[in-house]
Amino acid sequence: MVAPAVVIAAPSSGSGKTTIATGLMGALARTGTVAPFKVGPDYIDPGYHALATGRPGRNLDAVLCGEHRIAPLYRHGARDADIAVVEGVMGLFDGRIVDGPGGAVTEGIGSTADVAQSLGAPVVLVVDVRGHSQSLAALLTGFATYRPGVAIAGVILNRVSSPRHERVLRDACAHAGLEAVGAVPGAAALEVPARHLGLIPAAERGDDAVAAVAAMTELVERHVDVERIRDLARPVADGPGWSPSAEVARAGGPTVALAGGPAFSFGYAEHEELLRAAGAHVRRFDPLTDELPDGTAAVVLPGGFPEMYAEKLSGNAALRGQLRTLVDAGGAVHAECAGQLYLAESLDGVPMCGIVPGAATFTRRLTLGYRDAVALGPSPLFEPGERVTGHEFHRTALAPGPAAAWGWRDADGRATTDGFLSPTVHSSYLHVHPAGYPEVAERLVRAVA
Repeated sequence: MVAPAVVIAAPSSGSGKTTIATGLMGALARTGTVAPFKVGPDYIDPGYHALATGRPGRNLDAVLCGEHRIAPLYRHGARDADIAVVEGVMGLFDGRIVDGPGGAVTEGIGSTADVAQSLGAPVVLVVDVRGHSQSLAALLTGFATYRPGVAIAGVILNRVSSPRHERVLRDACAHAGLEAVGAVPGAAALEVPARHLGLIPAAERGDDAVAAVAAMTELVERHVDVERIRDLARPVADGPGWSPSAEVARAGGPTVALAGGPAFSFGYAEHEELLRAAGAHVRRFDPLTDELPDGTAAVVLPGGFPEMYAEKLSGNAALRGQLRTLVDAGGAVHAECAGQLYLAESLDGVPMCGIVPGAATFTRRLTLGYRDAVALGPSPLFEPGERVTGHEFHRTALAPGPAAAWGWRDADGRATTDGFLSPTVHSSYLHVHPAGYPEVAERLVRAVA
C-alpha cells in the first residue's frame, strides 16, 4: 500500500508554508512515520524536513526529472511511511515559465498543482491573511475553481491578528466552501535565520536547527488541527516505485568520496543511492576538516555555501593537494556550483584548489532558473551533444573555462556557456537531478572502476 499524501501549498511565496509544512511533519512524526517531500529544486527546506521526520528530505521536480517520474519517486521515498507531507514551491500554480506561440506565456510547468495532480493528492492552502477580511472568500473561490483537477481540501489561516479576525476569516472560508483546519496567530510567527540564497541550511545550524524545528512543531500542534489533516490525506495510486538498481548497471566497486558538511549541503538523496547501485563504495567527507578517504577514485562535490567558509576550506591544504594529485593521476571529479567554486583558483581572493581556471567572486546579482543545456565536450559524465534540463541558483561569478561544460540560450536568446571540462573533471554552476539522468552516476563509477 502506498502512503497517503497531503500537499501544503500557498497562493504565493512568503506565505509561511515552510514553517507550517515542517511543523506539520514534526507533529505527525510524533505518532507515526512521515515521508517528507519538497516540490521543485530546493535544497534547503528538505534539510529541515529531515530533522522533523528522521527520514531523507526528497524533491519532486517534474522539470528536472520528468512528470512521468513524479509518482514513482514518491512511492520510493514514501516506502514504509504512514503518511507523506509534500511542501509546495512558490504559489500553487507557479512553475517554469515557457514562451508559447506569439509570445504567449504557457501555464507554469512543474508547479505544485502539477505535482498534486500527478499524485492525486489533496492540497491544504496556507494563506497569509494579513490585510484580509471577507474578501478572502473570493481569493479562495478562485484558487478552488481555477483548475478542476486540483482538489483544495482545507485552508490554514496564517498570521491572524485577533480572535475576531479569525472568526471573520473562518466565515469567509465557509462561504468559499472550504474548511479552515488551522489559524496561526501573527504574534506566534517564527523567524528562521536567512541570508542571500534563503534560509540558512539545517546542516550549518546544528542544535539551533533542531530547536527551530521543535518550535515549528509546537506552533503547528497548538494552532492547527493535525488529526484533521491526517484524515484529509489521500492514498497515491499503487504502481512501481523508482528503483536505483533498475536505473543503472553495476560498474565495479571503486570508492567515490561524496562531500558534505556545512559548506556542501545541497544534494539529492537519490545521488548516493544511484552511486551505490552502480557498485560504488560511497564515503562521505567534510572538506572543512577531512582528508580524502583511503582509496578514493572519484570525488563528487555538490552545491552549498563555500563563500561562507572560504578561509577554512583554504586552510585544509592537505585536502586541496590530494584533489590536485587525484586529478593528475586520472581520478574523476564531478563538481556542481559550490563544488566548482572550490575547484577554482580562488574564491573572493582566498586560494582554493586551482583545478578549474579562474577566480570566483561573490556578487549582488542572483542567477536563478531552469536551463536547457547541451554538453559541449566529452567528460566522464556526458557525451558531446547530450541535452539536459538543469537549474542555476547562485550569487557568485566564475568565467567559463577554455573548454566549457555546457551551452544554452538565455531568456533573450543569447548564447551562454558555463563550466569547465577536462578529460577527468566536469564542473559547472548547473545542478542536474540524478534521478532525471541516472546514467551519469553509472558513467562516473565506470570511468574509475
